[in-house]
Amino acid sequence: MKKVDNDKAFFGQPRGLSILFSTVMWERFSYYGMRAILLFYMYYAVEQGGLGMSQTLAASIMSIYGALVYISTILGGWLADRVWGARKTTFIGGLLIMLGHICLSLPFGKPALYLSIVFIVLGSGLLNPSASSMVGDLYDKNDNRRDAGFSLFVFGINVGAVLAPVLVPWASTGFGLHLFGNQMNFHAGFSLAAIGMFIGLIHYSFAGHQYLGDESLKPNDPLNEAEKKQAVVRFVVGIIALIIVMVIMQLTHTLNIENVINVITVVAIIMPIVYFVMMLTSDKVTKVEKSRVWAYIPLFIAAAIFWGIEESGSTILALFAANQTRLSIAGFPLQAANFQLLNPLFIMLLTPVFVALWSKWKNQPTSPSKFAWALVFAGLSYAWMAIPVQLFGISAKVSPWWLVGSWFLVEIGEMLNSPIGLSVTTKLAPAAFKSQMMSLWYMADSVGQAVTAQTVKLYKPTTEVNYFLAVGVVSILFGVILFFLSKRIHGLMQGIN
Repeated sequence: MKKVDNDKAFFGQPRGLSILFSTVMWERFSYYGMRAILLFYMYYAVEQGGLGMSQTLAASIMSIYGALVYISTILGGWLADRVWGARKTTFIGGLLIMLGHICLSLPFGKPALYLSIVFIVLGSGLLNPSASSMVGDLYDKNDNRRDAGFSLFVFGINVGAVLAPVLVPWASTGFGLHLFGNQMNFHAGFSLAAIGMFIGLIHYSFAGHQYLGDESLKPNDPLNEAEKKQAVVRFVVGIIALIIVMVIMQLTHTLNIENVINVITVVAIIMPIVYFVMMLTSDKVTKVEKSRVWAYIPLFIAAAIFWGIEESGSTILALFAANQTRLSIAGFPLQAANFQLLNPLFIMLLTPVFVALWSKWKNQPTSPSKFAWALVFAGLSYAWMAIPVQLFGISAKVSPWWLVGSWFLVEIGEMLNSPIGLSVTTKLAPAAFKSQMMSLWYMADSVGQAVTAQTVKLYKPTTEVNYFLAVGVVSILFGVILFFLSKRIHGLMQGIN
């Protein structure tokens, strides 16, 4: 498909964006619908329809789950770049996600939970970088609509995400018809998530071939015969290494969910380091491209810090909503899971503002400066949450508006981080690592969540004030440092804004 400036069929953007918009909208509906109730499913007592885990363990699993989702984008990016092409990789990813939600919809307890994690982790890893890279393919690098297009793409993500925390918990309670009595039927909610992904796959399959370019059907850097053999050997070695680690843990009586989380945390931190080294030493990457990769490293670190705070909405803030928040606004009853809609809702409200801002602001801040402001707002969102605990104590049920305020602050930060990060990643990516560079963007999220899987163990009612303040101050401090480094980073970007 030829990139032409007069293709403005979708809100001034290329028509192909509408297909990718729809695909990620339904994928996020299924994912965020599942995520809205999964924490509660894990720690609710068995007689309440849950699995009976502790709240701390459930929150830690949620964080490492999110980390795994983004670790797997490395595999997805590699398969798109070197084996299947972006379009096929996206479809296979959606299919695996649907299978994962089907597993959760079945009443088979922890085995179904862990199997669903495998499917959804792999599926999300395949779909997210591939779909995002196809958005980048719709534009020339100097097309001024690029940032606005990615902002609309993120808006599509949040359309699905804002509906899911309302409809999926509602399904879990019997759609207000008291079908399940006082017990939560989480499996009904997970079923609705599976249906959402199915709808997305149908639309993608029938409309994608019309408006997505033929280049997305082929890998950018296909494997030669020698590389195919090398890939098979590495895959086998990786599987053997995993088995050996599991056997050693079993023999030493350390094979448990807590230690598995610790191992994944280490892997999540090491993986992007390995990937950066690989790109910086590759013969396929030019000198200019290597300079741009160096510029990307501090942006990656900033993104990891930001996502560690932003993604805690499904863990720490979800626990705060369930344990310390009055679940009603103006007499209207709420479920703790409903607060998950605040993230996408504010993105939807703020996106038109920022699309207009970036489209009309000629001398706007550089990407590093936008990332710095994102860290400041993320830090303020956590510092804000320390106030009600300090004022009213750990036992009081506080107004839900405190959570609303926290989400509002962090979502301003997300508008300065997420669409800008997607856009700058596609612009700084070496030609031979286009989809894999997008995987690195998602790996920043995995690092942030992996670290949160450890720090959430420190979050208790008695440590809330110190926890919120410490994390908030760290984020703001790194934001200030990034402000001072912005000019130098921008220079390394070699003409890319």
